[in-house]
Amino acid sequence: MFRKMIHVALAAMLLAAPAVPALARQISAPAPQSADVKIDSARIDAALKAMVDSGRAVGVSALVWQDGRERYFGAAGMADREAGKPMRRDTLVQIYSMTKPVTGVALMQLWEQGKFGLDDPLSRYLPEFADMKVMDTQGQTRPASRPIVIRDILRHTAGFSYGGTATPADAAFTALDPLNLTNDLSEFGRRLAKAPLLFDPGERWSYSAAVDVQALLVERLSGQPFEAYVKAHILDPLGMKETAWTQPEAAFPRLAAVYNKGPDGQLTKEDPAETRRMNFDPARRMTMGGAGLVASIDDYARFSRMLLGGGSLEGVKILNPSTVRLMATDHLDARVTNRSWLPSKGSVGFGFDFAVRVKQPQTPAENRGAVGEFFWDGRDSTLFWVDPVNRLTAVFFVQTFPFDGALHHDLRAAVYGADYLGPRGD
Repeated sequence: MFRKMIHVALAAMLLAAPAVPALARQISAPAPQSADVKIDSARIDAALKAMVDSGRAVGVSALVWQDGRERYFGAAGMADREAGKPMRRDTLVQIYSMTKPVTGVALMQLWEQGKFGLDDPLSRYLPEFADMKVMDTQGQTRPASRPIVIRDILRHTAGFSYGGTATPADAAFTALDPLNLTNDLSEFGRRLAKAPLLFDPGERWSYSAAVDVQALLVERLSGQPFEAYVKAHILDPLGMKETAWTQPEAAFPRLAAVYNKGPDGQLTKEDPAETRRMNFDPARRMTMGGAGLVASIDDYARFSRMLLGGGSLEGVKILNPSTVRLMATDHLDARVTNRSWLPSKGSVGFGFDFAVRVKQPQTPAENRGAVGEFFWDGRDSTLFWVDPVNRLTAVFFVQTFPFDGALHHDLRAAVYGADYLGPRGD
C-alpha cells in the first residue's frame, strides 16, 4: 500500500496545464499600471462561493495580508462533506508541493552559513551522486555531460525523474521506488542515485525529486534529521505550531478530506486510510522535502509573510533579505527552452523552489499578478504567492484532485481584478 500510495501521489505531482478558467474573459481596458491593489472582500467571497457552487471544490478558504495586516479571510463549503464539517480557519490541509519552498528556505539557511556553494558539485557532499548516467528514449545510457551542481537541485535542472511518464528513465525510477514511505532519506538517496537522469544537468527544466535531494543535503550538512532541523529552525521560530510532517492523532478530525474528480466531473471523497497514511502512520520513515507537510492557513501565512518581509517576521529572522531576493529571481538560462509544463503557470521563470513572474499576463486566461511575484502550489490545488510590488501575500486552501488551475485563476481575478496587469517590469 505504501508503494501504491506514493506512486499515485508522485504521478499527480506532475501537474497538468490548467483547464480554461471558468471566469476567463477578454481584457477590456487595462488597469493603470501603477495602481495599488485594493482588496474587495465581497468579490473574493463571491469567487470562493462560486468554486463550491460549481462543483469544482467541496471546501475552500483564502487569507490575504497586505501592508502588514490581514485584509481578508473567508471560507466556503465543507472540509468534510460526508461528516458535515465546514471549512474553517483552523482546518488542517495537506499542502503537498507547498512543502518545497519550506525545504528551500532550510537549505538556503545553510548556504548563508557557508556550508556549500551554489555551483559546488552535489557529489562533494552526497558522494552517491557522482558518475550519474543519462538514459535516452531507447533505454540506452551514457555518462552525464557534467556533474549535477547544487543550483540544479534548487531550480529543477538536475535531470532527476519524478516518475509518472512512459520514458525508460521514469520506468527505472519507478522500479527503484526511492520515495517509498518506508525509506528514510539516506535510503532514498542511495536509490535515486541509481536511477538514470532524463537529460544532462542544466539542459532542461523538469519537475522532479530534486527537492527531496535538498532535504537529504540539509540532513547531511546540518547533522540533524531533516524533520527536526525544519522544526527547530523554521517552524518553531515562526510560531507555526500546527505545521508538521508528523501530526498527533488528535489532529486528524481537523484534517480536510481530499476529493477526487471522476470522469463525470463529480468529486468523490478519498479513502481516509490513504489520506492519513503520510502523516499519521507510525510506519512512515520518509520525510520528503517535496511534500508531506500538513498546515493550517494561518501557519502557512506566517511562512509567506516571512518571505514578504525579506526573511523576517515579527522580529524573528529566518533568512537575509538578499537571500530571499536570490531565491525569488529567475535562474533559468534563456537556452533552457524545454520547460515541460512550467509555461502553463503563465509568464514565469523559475528561482529556487518558486516560480517567478517575469512578464505581465499575456492572455485573458493567464493568472493575474505583478512582475516580481513568486509562488508555488500543491497537488490538491492549494496555492500561495508573495507580491512585493503590492506588499501582499495570499494563501489558498482546497483539497481538489487532480490539480485544478482554474481555481487559482478565479481567486487571483478576485484579489486583483480581472483586468489587472501590474507594472511592466522592464
